Amino acid sequence: MILDFRKLNSLNCLTNLLLALLLLISTSISFAAPKSSAVKPASKPEPVAAVSLPPGYVMLAEKPVLTIKSKVLSFSPEDRARLISDRLAKLVKDPTFKTDSLKVMNSESSSDIVTGDIILMSVADEDALAEGKERLLLADDYAAKIRSAVEARKNEYSTKTLLFGALFTLLATIALVVVIMAMNRLLPKLFAKIESWRGVYIRSIRIQKIEVLNEDRIIAVLFSSVRGARVVVLLGLFYLYLPLVLSFFPWTHGVASKLIGYILTPLEKVTGSFVAYLPNIFFLIVIFVITNYFIKFIKFIFSEITKQTITIPGFFHEWSEPTFKIVRFLVIAFAAVVAFPYLPGADSPAFKGVSVFLGVLFSLGSSSAISNIVAGVILTYMRAFKLGDRVKIADTIGDVVEKTLLITRIRTIKNVDITVPNAMVLGSHITNFSSSAKDYGLILHTTVTIGYDAPWRKVHELLIAAANETENILELPPPFVLQTSLDDFYVSYEINAYTEMPSVMARTYSGLHQNIQEKFNEAGIEIMSPHYATLRDGNMTTIPESYLPENYKQPAFRVSKGDAG
Repeated sequence: MILDFRKLNSLNCLTNLLLALLLLISTSISFAAPKSSAVKPASKPEPVAAVSLPPGYVMLAEKPVLTIKSKVLSFSPEDRARLISDRLAKLVKDPTFKTDSLKVMNSESSSDIVTGDIILMSVADEDALAEGKERLLLADDYAAKIRSAVEARKNEYSTKTLLFGALFTLLATIALVVVIMAMNRLLPKLFAKIESWRGVYIRSIRIQKIEVLNEDRIIAVLFSSVRGARVVVLLGLFYLYLPLVLSFFPWTHGVASKLIGYILTPLEKVTGSFVAYLPNIFFLIVIFVITNYFIKFIKFIFSEITKQTITIPGFFHEWSEPTFKIVRFLVIAFAAVVAFPYLPGADSPAFKGVSVFLGVLFSLGSSSAISNIVAGVILTYMRAFKLGDRVKIADTIGDVVEKTLLITRIRTIKNVDITVPNAMVLGSHITNFSSSAKDYGLILHTTVTIGYDAPWRKVHELLIAAANETENILELPPPFVLQTSLDDFYVSYEINAYTEMPSVMARTYSGLHQNIQEKFNEAGIEIMSPHYATLRDGNMTTIPESYLPENYKQPAFRVSKGDAG
């Protein structure tokens, strides 16, 4: 195959021409196409939103005049409002200043509110943008508000306003005096009316034969209540009178509103707090009612145990009262724990701090008290003694007259009350003379020493006879005698006798000793107690003369001659 180079060159030129034409068409299409179809350029970062500043308020005589919302240069809205307020306050104090002199001067960058040569404030484009108005219209609006505030202030300080304030003050003072005089005249009449109710509407409050509250006391309470109400009303009148008078004058108008706020604000807060606290109050009432009736129920149960109408095996009836006190304390403590979160201020740090402080004080200062309480509980269930028992605790002998969780009080035979802490009672030996006296009898015993020359059977007979004649000594079981020792010069005899009355033990011992002396003297037997020694020959007997026979003579010395060796 033979190629024609001329034809090939023509084909290449045609191809190049077609490519150039396609490139031209594509370029024109790219320029003519809509922007949405074109390649999107790189997005620019969105501007950061400006931080909103708190508005500033232009004030005149503690009253707002207008609001500044925008920042100009480095001045915040509050700074601008403060500067305008200072200029306005100085301008108002000028006696030559007139509101008609306030004008609006417009320029390219701001609209100025001026009076004479003084620029009171400038309204910028930022202010107009913030308020959504044209700048000139906004400046006219501000100027109108300033004129109105200045006119109002001038009216407040005008002579007419001051005269009316003085007149209203005079009228308020007259009204206060009239009310006080009326109260002073009404008070004696009210007292007389209450006194006339004596015995008619006001009578003594009695529960059966017990006078709980005397009618004189009731009338005295009513008189005191009336006087207290009068003082409260007077204080309230003066508190209302003072802000009212202060509100009549422009210099003290702000003080009047503050004084009223001092009492209205706490009342509003107290009322709101009380309304918000009502659910807790109902909850506390429910806890109190349930606890009260539960305590009454357990009191009924333990009272029946005391009366022995209810018996529990192993539970003695004298345990009922102390056990009831323990259970009642636990119930009240549980109710207090449940009610604690609902008390007013329970969540406050001050309340918690005081609670912790009191707990520390209680734990540090009540260690001995707690030990006495624990000892009192242990003594209760030990049944070592009960009220009325004759006991000996350490060196104290007497009757138990009081027994609490903390102390035990003992009354001696000399009517001396001795208070012993329960911890000391628990740590001491306890001798109870009454616990077995009713069932087995308390054995009273005393010892006499008689010489060997007296027959022991006769001594036994005399001792038993003396016991039988003693008051409060039982016949059954019968008294008995024990010979406890054989000493050098005498024999020790112990008389034992039963009694059911340990509370008069000292008197019984005294009677027993008297009867022993009586019986032995009548029998002519000498009691060799305590240690007694004598030369029998030529000495007078120790028996009293009233018990000796009439022909009794003191024996003479007997001398015998020994056998001679």
